[in-house]
Order: sequence, then C-alpha cells, then structure tokens
Amino acid sequence: MLQGKNVLLISIQFFNYENLIKKQLENMGAQVDLFDERPSNSFFSKAIIRFKKEMYAVKINQYFKGIIEKIKDVKYDYFLLIKGEATPKFFLDFLKSNNPGIQFIFYTYDSFKNNSNGLEILNYFESQFTFDSEDALQYKMNFRPLFFAQDYGNLNGKNKEFQNDLAFIGTAHSDRYSISEKAKLWCNQHHLKMFTFYFSPSKLLFKYRRLTDKEFKNFDYKKISFRSLSHHEIVDIYNNTKVILDINHPGQNGLTMRTFETLGSGRKLITTNPIIKRYPFYDPQNVYIIERKDIQFEEDFFRSDFKQIDPEIRESMSLKGWVNEVFGISSIQHWKQVLKQ
Repeated sequence: MLQGKNVLLISIQFFNYENLIKKQLENMGAQVDLFDERPSNSFFSKAIIRFKKEMYAVKINQYFKGIIEKIKDVKYDYFLLIKGEATPKFFLDFLKSNNPGIQFIFYTYDSFKNNSNGLEILNYFESQFTFDSEDALQYKMNFRPLFFAQDYGNLNGKNKEFQNDLAFIGTAHSDRYSISEKAKLWCNQHHLKMFTFYFSPSKLLFKYRRLTDKEFKNFDYKKISFRSLSHHEIVDIYNNTKVILDINHPGQNGLTMRTFETLGSGRKLITTNPIIKRYPFYDPQNVYIIERKDIQFEEDFFRSDFKQIDPEIRESMSLKGWVNEVFGISSIQHWKQVLKQ
C-alpha cells in the first residue's frame, strides 16, 4: 500500500523515534520527507511553544514558510503529523491545496491535558490517533498505543545472564526520582542490582525544579545527566537487564514507550500505571504494578522468567504494526478492549 507513495512526516524530536518511523516507512516502499516540528529544540523554545505558543508565532511562521519552499514542488499522498504542538493552520491549508487527495494523519503520544495545542488543528485530519484511552473517548479519536522498535524486538529470547536485576532510565520529572530511589534501596536490601539513569534537558530547568518542586528537594545532583542516552546505549542496557522500571507521568494514563520497549524486548516490567491491566498483552508473570504512595515489591517476580506474548498481539505492538494501523493498512481490534473497561 505504501510502495511508491510520497509521505511528509513532521514530528518533534523524541529520542530518535521520528527517524525510526521514517526508516520503517521507507522499508515499506515509501518516499519520506522528514521535518522537525519545532524551529528550535532549545529549552526556551520548547517551553515557549508548550505554554505560550503565540509569543513564538513569528518564528514558527517563518520556519514553516521555509518548509513550504522546500516541498512546494512535491506531490504527497500522505501527511503524518506527530504531536501537533506548533504546526500553523496556514501550512495545513497549503498542503491541502497543493496536494489534491492527500490523506492527513494525526498521532499524539501526549495527553491533551498536558499539552492541548494539537486540539486547535485536529479538525484538519481525516485520521486522528491518540495513545491516551481517555482522550480517545472524550475527543472521539482512534485509540492506538505506542510501539517498540525492531532493535528492542531483536533482544527477545536472548541473554539469560543479566548484569542488572532492575533498571530505570528516564527524564527526571514528578516523583520518578523518589520512587526509583526507593526501588534501589529495596534492591540493595534484597541483594539485587539496580541501574538508574536520570536525564534533564536543561541545567536551568533542573535547578528551578530543585527550588520549587518538593519531589526534587533531595535529588542528588551527582546522579543527574544533561546528556541523554543514545538509542543504542538504551538497547544495550535492556540487553543486560532482567526487569525494567517504568514510572509514568501522573497526568497521563496512556502507556509509555518504555512499556512497549520492555515487553517487546522480552524483559519483565514493573510499572506505576494500573491501566496496563486492560491491555491484551497484560500478564502478571511479566508485569508487576506498584502504587506510587505505597511502593512494595516481590522477590518472586525477579526469580521467574519472561512469558512469551501471543505472536499476533506482539506484532501489533511493534513499530511495523503501528505504521500499518495509522496508515489504514490494517485494523487491530484487540485495542478496543482497553476502551470498554
């Protein structure tokens, strides 16, 4: 279906996944042009776009006019916009008029209560997808969870000798530090080894949070990194870890990318998100749920092995399964059970 098709992909940068999506589309025969949705990825630019986009309108408009100059002679079959936090309406009007018959596809992996910018342009899109089941119901969108990339899938069934019993890798926000440090203490008490990596995109942001957020008051400065891990570095940590700790943002109910990476890797998951029980791949042998305010673990969970997921469900959790669904190549019915409960 995508063989020989021209696809315009506009996405914010999110841990190289925009490039992996581009590569997957190309592997399926499409010609893909990828552009960053943001004019800049500085801390200031990200913050101003998220909270006061109109103050950055001139910069945004200039940036998208520049994109128009680059693509005006190309005829696209599909336009995929991921997140939709900065794309102006005049750009969407141009795409519609310059590409008769183009199909507009919107996908967001953020909850609208965290970032509502995408709601302003949602009506431009024939196909609308969100990873958040509550948003899917409220805004009458298609529900489509996230995915795992093939690099993670390749780990499945490999390596039974792990250097780490548990690992947490993530951006420092909300109560992530306090929860993961409690997990580390528990691991030490039970002679288990835990690896932690905390990332902050800005020293200024981190210092501000230490002053204003009680969850950051006791954050050890030596434990924070201002350089994110590469995709391959994270895959290597997964390769050497039996169980991954996932701490979702308190304001989101959609499952994180970490959830799919973990299970796709054949690794066991400890998560703070109880909604995972609704999903077709949930199995208590693979997934252990903790309460944010009452953190408890079980040693038996670390002793048992990963139970393989049904192949059809696992395929739908992959990046290829995600592309097939958002581009209308396939319709995966088992996600509907998440919305019914």
